[in-house]
This record gives sequence, structure tokens and C-alpha cells, in this order.
Amino acid sequence: MKTYKYKIGDQSNCMRIGNLLDDMWQVHAYFHKWQRQRYKDGFGYANYAVMCKQLTALKRTTHRHWNMLPSQAIQEELKRIDVAYQRFFNKLGGRPHIKPRHKFKSFTLKQAGYKLKNNRITLTLRKFENGKWKRNPIAYTFHKHRQWHGTLSRITIKRDSCGDYWLYIITTYTDFKSLPTTGQSVGADNVIQGMDLVYSQTKSGMKEAYLTLSTGEKIQHPQPLKSNLNKLRSLNKALSRKVKGSKGWWRCVRQIARLYRKISNQRKDFHWQLASELCKKFDTIILETLNLDGMKRLWGRKVSDLAFYQFVGILKYKCQKHKRHFEQIGQWTATTKPCSACGFHNENLSLSDRQWTCPKCSAHHDRDINAAINILRAGIAVT
Repeated sequence: MKTYKYKIGDQSNCMRIGNLLDDMWQVHAYFHKWQRQRYKDGFGYANYAVMCKQLTALKRTTHRHWNMLPSQAIQEELKRIDVAYQRFFNKLGGRPHIKPRHKFKSFTLKQAGYKLKNNRITLTLRKFENGKWKRNPIAYTFHKHRQWHGTLSRITIKRDSCGDYWLYIITTYTDFKSLPTTGQSVGADNVIQGMDLVYSQTKSGMKEAYLTLSTGEKIQHPQPLKSNLNKLRSLNKALSRKVKGSKGWWRCVRQIARLYRKISNQRKDFHWQLASELCKKFDTIILETLNLDGMKRLWGRKVSDLAFYQFVGILKYKCQKHKRHFEQIGQWTATTKPCSACGFHNENLSLSDRQWTCPKCSAHHDRDINAAINILRAGIAVT
């Protein structure tokens, strides 16, 4: 599966998409409440087929305005609800909850309900006219910055926190061209474990690298959230002076949302480029497993700004796409204190020691490069 993302331009008829999302939220909220009421009344769980029968009855009686919604969008929403409850019954997740109206942001269409041609998508909606429901196709223009490839599987239209609408085209495309093999392997040590020292030594940013490779290369992180903190503070102060719900308040909320979206895009761009660069240079990439939840309790925003978990997910996808081998060693594997030359464990090594000399073989080590070499050897041994 491959997903292509396109922005739908600002058009007057975009209000119809917003109204459509509000009506879809009514379907979402109704069936969640209906399932809970059935449980209180002593009935069993109503699966997808039973929910579809209930939907048909509602369209004929009390909820006739649901006839204007795309039928496939409603079916996909009922499937989401069914999957959520099945996961709950199989103890794979928590009890499904009702999303607030402002957090219900997307709907999906499969084979019918839309038509794609060049850079225009036509949604086949319905309207009630002269006592009958009639088709009401509405066309939208999106910015087609690249051509999608493969067999089109489904589309999703989503509204982000900035109020912009995006078109997601999902295709079944597997004809990827793998990168040429290099025969090189690399281990990478992350800076998060030394976060308290790194941030206490300098106020301007990280002194150590985001990733230290076993080849000796050190890669710095742009830290987009840290570089935009002053803008965020000033915007939040301005928001606190506005009357909640006023036009100025909503304008300031949109400005904050746009800035957060810019920060997220900067971070993702760095992660994608770094993952591509590593896949081009190395056939085997080995990282260590980190307790990120525990680190967030200690350093919070600093760990979230680095977003190491997101980077690992992107790197896994890139390695799978380009047929690279990706491995993560255990969380408790000793990598910092052992000497990469002779294997001697330096128990006296503290967090403030960035350079140290092995007392056994007299080899001089950079702390992070030594750890990256040990990560590489441990990963190759596991493989």
C-alpha cells in the first residue's frame, strides 16, 4: 500500500465537506450510544451486519437526512466501530469512546461515491428536491504535485487542525526499485540517554549529536520545537488576552495550529531525509531499544522534540522498501561501558565522561562512538 497526499484548495464549496463531516459525526455518535444502550438493556453486541440493518431502518424513519450522505462513507464508519469493539472484546485495546465533534476529521470512500480526473475530484452527494432524493455531484480542485502509481484502492478526505482539507489517495503499488547493495553495516547510538547532561551543558541546544554512527559520523537534530518556542509563547500570550469564542480568538488559534503544523513538517522532513541517507549508505542498520515513556517523564518536551520513536518507524519502512536489514538490540544490552577494542567493562565511567581511556588496553574512546561500535557488534551477533 502507498499513500499520496494532496491539498484541496480553498474553495467556496469546501463548506459542504465540513457539513458532511458534521453529519458523519452524528452517525458515529449515534451508533456508539446505541451499542451502550443495548448493553444496558441486556442485549448482546450488534455486529456490522446488524448495524447496517439499523441504519437502513433509520434512513426510512427518523434520520432521513442521512440519505444525502455517501453510503460507502457510512459503511466504512460502521466498520471502524465494529473493529474497535472487536479489539476491545479481544483485550487488544480499551473501550471505544465517542469522539468530540471537532475531533471527527475524516471519511473514507472505496469504489463508488467519487470520480477522479486530472487534478479534480467529484464527490457524488445527494439532495432532496421535489419530493425525491437526487444526485448532486460537487467537484473540488486539489494541488496535484505528483502522479500517483498503482491500482487505486480507496480515498480519504481529512480536515486538519488548521481547517484545511487534504485528499489521501491509497493505492496498491509494490513496484519499488530497490537501492544497490553496498555491503556496509552500521550501528547508531542515540543521544537521548545522556539528555540531562547534554541540556545542562548548553542553553543554545544539544552539544552532542542526535545520532552517532559507528563510522565516527555525528548527525545533529534541527530541534524545530526548541527553535520556535519564542513564537509559541508570544502566540499563546496573545490567545490568553482574547475573548474565548470571538473572531480574534479563533484567528489566534489557527495561527498556533499552523505553527505546530510547520514544526511537525520540519521534523518529519529531517527524519525522512536521514532515513533515506542511511539506506543509501548501509545494508544493515542497527539501533538500540529505548524506554521513551520513562524518558518523557524525566525530560518531557526535549524527548518529544527529538521524536525518536517516529524516526524508528520511518526507518523501518525505508528498510523494508529498499530491502535493507534493520535490527534493534535489547534495552539492557551493555554498550556504553565495555571497551570496543578489548571488551573491558569500565565500571567507573560516569555520565560526564565524554572521552575515556581503557585502563587495560590504553585505547582512547569517544563515549558515543564506542557505544555505536558495541551496538553494531551486538546487533550482528543477534542476527
